[in-house]
Amino acid sequence: MLYTLSKAQYELNELTQVLSQIQEDDALVLWQDGVLLAVKYPQLFDHIAHIFVLANDIDARGLTLSNYQHLSLSDFIKVTEKFYPHLAL
Repeated sequence: MLYTLSKAQYELNELTQVLSQIQEDDALVLWQDGVLLAVKYPQLFDHIAHIFVLANDIDARGLTLSNYQHLSLSDFIKVTEKFYPHLAL
């Protein structure tokens, strides 16, 4: 399954609950303002094997996130083909 987070503001309990459901063969993509979650709550993502951030959104916000794999838009399409179904939050 593919999870995507696009907002910077989630209720911490809701976010923790969603992230706890991510299995080893699932993936998480942080994009739009969701990339800010990697800065705000980095410890919440430690258990996730496949975590990606959209490079355009990192650059647009002036961030440096070296702990996560950066995706171009074409790479993002490949991730959506590999991990499905898709749950967008």
